[in-house]
Order: sequence, then C-alpha cells, then structure tokens
Amino acid sequence: MGDARESVRKVERGPARPGCPVRRGADGTWEVRGYAAAREVLRGAETVQAGLGIETVEKLPSRIRRPVLYQDGPGHREQRRQTARFFTPRHVDEHYRELMTRVAEEQVAVVRAAGTAQLSDLSFTMAIEVVSDILGLTHSRPGLKSRLERFFPEEFGQPGLTSLRGLYWLVRQNSNWLRIHLADVRPAIRAHRRRERDDLISHLLAEGCSDAEILGECLTYAAAGMVTTREFICVAAWHLFDDPRLLERYRSAEEPERLELLREILRLEPVVGRLSRRATAPLRVGEESVGAGELITVFVDEANADPEVVGRAPGRLRPGRVLTQGAGAAGLAFGDGAHRCPGAGVAVLEADVLLSRLFALDGLRMVGRPRVSFKDEIGGYEIRNLTVTTAAPG
Repeated sequence: MGDARESVRKVERGPARPGCPVRRGADGTWEVRGYAAAREVLRGAETVQAGLGIETVEKLPSRIRRPVLYQDGPGHREQRRQTARFFTPRHVDEHYRELMTRVAEEQVAVVRAAGTAQLSDLSFTMAIEVVSDILGLTHSRPGLKSRLERFFPEEFGQPGLTSLRGLYWLVRQNSNWLRIHLADVRPAIRAHRRRERDDLISHLLAEGCSDAEILGECLTYAAAGMVTTREFICVAAWHLFDDPRLLERYRSAEEPERLELLREILRLEPVVGRLSRRATAPLRVGEESVGAGELITVFVDEANADPEVVGRAPGRLRPGRVLTQGAGAAGLAFGDGAHRCPGAGVAVLEADVLLSRLFALDGLRMVGRPRVSFKDEIGGYEIRNLTVTTAAPG
C-alpha cells in the first residue's frame, strides 16, 4: 500500500481531465491525455512534427537542410540511424562517463569551497559540458554558458516586425545566433575540418552541411540536451531534499536502482509537458476521427499519470512501480516514435553522476523554496533559486 507521505508533483501545470483520453479543445486542437492514444499519435506514420517554432523553420529556403528535430519521413529516419551510435549505452559509458565524473566533481568542489551555490548553475554547467562533447563544440571562446543563457532566456518574446517589442526580440535573437556562431560553432567547424573527430559536427561536415545548417543543429541539440537536463536535475534534487526516506533510498542504492528512481521522478515531472503533431492524413486517435491537417497536442504529464498504465496513485512518486503496455519507467517523458529523444540515457546518467556526488556532501541541504516558472508553448517548467548549502543552519 502507498504511504501518505509519498512525494507528489512539485510542478502543477493546471487541472487534469481524468477519464478524457482524447477531446477537441475550444480552439479546434485535439487534446490527447490518455497514454495509449498519446503513444499512438507519437508513433503514427500519419503525423509530423508541429510546434517548437517549426512554422519559422518552414520559411527557410528549400536549399537549407532542416535540423533533424524538424524533419520527418525517410530523410529523418536515415539521419537518426546514422547518429544513433553517439547515444548507445556502451558509447555513452565509454565516451562520456569519465567527462561526467570530472565535471560533477568540479561542481561539488564549487559547493564545498563556497558553501552555497545555485543548483541551476551547477546542473547547467554539467549539461553544457556533456552535450558540447557530443556535438564537438570543443574550441569555444570563454563565455559559452552566458551566451546560451542569453539565447534561452527565462521569458521569450515573439520576434516580428509589427511592434517595437517584436523588433527588439528579432534583433536580439539574431544577435545571439551570431554570437554563438562566431564564438562557438565556427571555431569548432574549422578545427574539425583540420582534424576529424567522432562527434556530431564531424558527421554533419561529412554529410556536406553548411556552417548555417550546423549552427541550427547545434542549437537544436542545446535546447533538447542542455536546457531540459538542467531542469530535470533540479526537480529531482527538490524531491530528494523534501523526502528524507527517498533520499536515504537513493543514497544507499546501486546505480541501476538510482537510475530507475530518477526515471520515476521524470515520469511524474516531465520537463516537456506538451508535444505537438499535425495529421497528414485522416486517422483514428482513440475513439475519435482526426482530419488531415488538424493539430494534435499530447499532454505528456497527464498521459504519464494514466492509471491504466501506471497503476494506483499515478500522481505519487513510487520508484519501482511496474508500468504496463510496454511503457518504460519514464513513460513518455522522452517522447516516443520517430522523434523520441535520442539522448535519454545520457540525461539520466549525467543527472545521477552529479546528484549522487552532491548528496554525498556532509550536511547538504536546500535553503528556502525554489521558484517555478512556465513555458506555455511546450508545457515546460524552469526551476530557479534552488539554493544548496553545506553551512550549518544559522
């Protein structure tokens, strides 16, 4: 039986609609909240990627290859097949674990020396270092972290030419693109042309990609691998700080059990809570008929709490629960189908490498309460002011 003290969600994204797996929203968009229907949409051959700024990408000249996130069909499948080797469990363990360990120990040293730190800074540094190595962004000028912070601000505006604010955001983001290109991507491309490496930039160069196409791919991976992992590490730590029994279980567990515990946190708290697809042909979703061209939104947080798959008390944190219908421990937190996040294993491992070392510090505790903000376009959250300290309570 469950315990009344089991952790519940730290991040609430609005009222759920239990018993309503598929419905048409007031704006005409189909809303999918049931697990089976959500997986059907994400795996369907009659849907393509939508949202995530794809409307802007579609306006690019046809000669420019789209980042893999915005591709669909045979070309997308081939690109995923060719880059899958960077994310196999063996490759991750052999190529990135040592880096993760070094960076994690450096972040622990920061906390030990200063006594206090912001976990969002520690986790972002970790994510940047790991994803940069996967990409091949190894020749950056100092300041990559601040450039990425500026490119992915807490509050986005809507670029455009119809208002001063829109014009400001247009100039701002174009300037940010240029900074990252000149300081990070271009130096890496030049270095890789002199000496090939086993990373994504070398692969893209071998494919004949232009500098602009490589820049777009790097920023896409930065959003998918750096920004989301930062938030995942923060929400996982929040649960551990708030639940002494969960923390004790985490501290005493071997790595496989710790990883499963972290996946259960991610099932409960998916960083990206909304995934959008557009139907390319008429299809059935659950008991409903969706027409060609119609927009479908998958509510990941609700699908991950479907009792038909998750079992009893789906809104509570229960590591070790058995999910049905072939669902993994994290549910749909990494998506599913052709666009499932390839770096799922990387993200969970780097979270564990950092958190297991942080929580080994004597007297580590959280000060105050974190601040949560939302990115409505993806149903995502950002956690800030999660202050960790080793200082004795004053």
